[in-house]
Amino acid sequence: MLTAPLLTGCEPKVYGTPPVPPEAPALTVTDPRDGRTPLSEFPGDLAERVRRATDSAARAGATISMHLLDRRTGQTISNGDASTIAIASVVKVFIADDLLQREKNPSPADLKMIEDMLRASDDGAAEILWGRGGGSAIVERVADRYGLPHTGPPGNGRWWNTVSTTADLVRYYDLLLSGAGGLPADRADIILSNMAAATPTGLDGYPQRFGIPDGLPHEPVAVKQGWMCCIGSQWLHVSSGAIGADQRFVMAISSMQAADDATARDTVTEAVRTMFPAGRI
Repeated sequence: MLTAPLLTGCEPKVYGTPPVPPEAPALTVTDPRDGRTPLSEFPGDLAERVRRATDSAARAGATISMHLLDRRTGQTISNGDASTIAIASVVKVFIADDLLQREKNPSPADLKMIEDMLRASDDGAAEILWGRGGGSAIVERVADRYGLPHTGPPGNGRWWNTVSTTADLVRYYDLLLSGAGGLPADRADIILSNMAAATPTGLDGYPQRFGIPDGLPHEPVAVKQGWMCCIGSQWLHVSSGAIGADQRFVMAISSMQAADDATARDTVTEAVRTMFPAGRI
C-alpha cells in the first residue's frame, strides 16, 4: 500500500484522470468464423446481459469497461468502452513476464518475489523488480512482444500508473496462454499458477476477490487484480485473467466510481454477476 495503511497500490498524489469514455459506448460482439462453421457457444442473451451490467453500473455512478475472449472459438464480446486506464497492480504480471523472459535461471529469491507479487500483490517486491528491470522499459518490451497497441509505460515512471485497455489485457493473457507472446510454456505456468493461487486479501489486508473471482464462484480462475484510490474522487478496480478448467476464456473488466472502496468493489463484482448470473460462463 502506498498511501492509506489499508490499501495496496494507492497513491493519490500522482494519478491523473483517464479519458472520459463516450456516454453510451456501443456493445460489440465479434465472431471471426465464416458462415460454414457452427454458431458461437456464447449464450444467446449474453450481449443483453452485458448491456444491463453496463447500464446498472452507470446508474450507480460507475464507468465500466469489459472484454471477454472465448479462446476455443475466437469470439469476443465487449461492452464497447475502449478507455485507456491506469492498470495499477495488474502491471505486476508484466513485471513477472519480463523477468522470466530475460533471466535464463531466475533465482529462488526472484521466484519468491514473483509469487508474492502475483498471489498477495506485494508492492515491495514489485518495486524491487521494477527497478532492476529498467522501470518503464519493462512495459515497452512486453507491449512490443505481445503487440499491445494501447499499452504504455507510466508518464511519471511509477509502475502502478502503467496504462492499458481491457482489450489489450485480454490479448496479453491469450498470447501468454498460447505461447505466441514469446514466453515459454514452463515460464508462463509460473505466472498462471501463482495467479490461480491469489490470496483472498492482499499483503496489507485489502480484499482482492472483487470482480471475476466473486462474480464467477463456480469457475476456476487465475486472476490478477488492480486497484487505486483518489483518481480525482474515484476508485479504480481492475479484475483480469483466465477462466475455466481449461482456461478457455480470458477476461478483463475495469470500473471507475466515485464511492467508498467497498461500494466500488461491489459494483464491479455485481457487473460480472449480472453478465453471468449462474456464476459461470
